[in-house]
Amino acid sequence: MTEGSHNIISKKKIVYPVSKSFKKYLKRYGREMQLPISYESLEHYESSIPCRDKDGKDTLWETVFYHPSLTREIHHALIRVYSLIKAAGANEAEDHLYVERIDYCSFGNSKPFRVKVVNHYNDVYSYLYIKVADASRILGLELEHLLSPFSINYMVDNNTLIEDHIAGVPGDMFISNPNFLHNPNYNPIRIAKEFVKFNERCFARLLGDMRSYNFVFDITPDFDDIQFIIRPIDFDQQSYEGRKNFYLPQFFKENRVFVELVQKHLNKEVIKQYQQEERAQLFKRIKAQRHRLGDLKASIDEDELAPVEKTRQLANELYAYFGNEKFLECTGMGDILRIQLRELVVNHLKAD
Repeated sequence: MTEGSHNIISKKKIVYPVSKSFKKYLKRYGREMQLPISYESLEHYESSIPCRDKDGKDTLWETVFYHPSLTREIHHALIRVYSLIKAAGANEAEDHLYVERIDYCSFGNSKPFRVKVVNHYNDVYSYLYIKVADASRILGLELEHLLSPFSINYMVDNNTLIEDHIAGVPGDMFISNPNFLHNPNYNPIRIAKEFVKFNERCFARLLGDMRSYNFVFDITPDFDDIQFIIRPIDFDQQSYEGRKNFYLPQFFKENRVFVELVQKHLNKEVIKQYQQEERAQLFKRIKAQRHRLGDLKASIDEDELAPVEKTRQLANELYAYFGNEKFLECTGMGDILRIQLRELVVNHLKAD
């Protein structure tokens, strides 16, 4: 694993609408339903103040406020959304919940609203994110649900996407806070191992822009050590960019410290072993979800998920990397993704 030249992002991502065929797929698998609030309705706030963390640092989020005549209605609708995504619509506990804060972030592609929902009885809170429904982002969420070790909770209604919060320590905080990366109780080999596997997962399913602040560390104490799993939290760049290296987290300067950790603690044979282990797990998930993956592929076959020039560039770069001429026959990102999964996971696994 080498750093090579670092990825540079120069332009904002284009937001693509969800097609009729993709909506049909989402409805079939319980992802599409009528919601009591839309993204557009949250945009009509009257004022805002900077949202700062416990140390007083600007978080790049703004806490927004609505006209008193709208606040009660908006909060009630958000509690209903919380019930739909957390408890399949069961509303017995809705009287115990309240919205403490609504934040907005103009930084990034999705311009999300973040809603903090609190339980009256014990002050335990959870977060929801409300964003514009973007086809490639939803594809990323669905692939994460089907191909990763984790379930992903989200819902779509026309132009509105609701996402559940993914808990963990943000990668940039993991790097900067001495309680994490340089914690003497943490085994650096395990951290390096997980970065290799995460790198492999992202490339296999073409999830791009995995800079350190776009993923989190799930840290689990085991009976004799501490385990680490890296989870993506931003799916905007699913099958969108034209550069192959954009889908490899090792090529982002923000992740340099993890690359150095791999180079220090793992040799080539061990790296190859961990890559093979990750492909084996992906192969099992693909096999288990083959019918649903087939439906997903069919639902996005004709969809535009990226500019034509980016699609052609990625097809050419993957052809140059793998030597598989089928990439050159691809007319859309859906086709490229199908060939990529087969090339990197299925065929490679059989060859080994």
